Amino acid sequence: MIALEKLQKVLKILKGKTVGLLGLTFKPDTDDLRDAPALNLIEQLNRLGAKVKAYDPIVSQTGLRHGLSGVLVETDAERLADGCDALVLVTEWQQFSTLDYVKMAKLMTNPVIIDGRNFLDPEVMIRAGFQYVGVGR
Repeated sequence: MIALEKLQKVLKILKGKTVGLLGLTFKPDTDDLRDAPALNLIEQLNRLGAKVKAYDPIVSQTGLRHGLSGVLVETDAERLADGCDALVLVTEWQQFSTLDYVKMAKLMTNPVIIDGRNFLDPEVMIRAGFQYVGVGR
């Protein structure tokens, strides 16, 4: 999984780190978690000793999160960012293009964002205070 490799490259050791996932569902505008890449990522991060938090516009609002283990589902993106060592964009929800990334970067222990979908504008993220890591760029 590319996002995991990128995380390991940036953070070196994942044990004891907190990683926030932006998006959980298989694709935007759905509540479908079957075969969602996020589930595999959560499992891998847990195995490596990382604490995993997530925010997803639908999962966070519905009861779906009760079926998830090894992840703390937050109710909004700022709570997600709070105390994180890195964020990983997993699902390219349209809402994620308009989050308050400046505020989110300030709340983080280590403002790194891994853009697993090459969805965000790298320049905007850098101006917001993030170390931006895209995939395949």
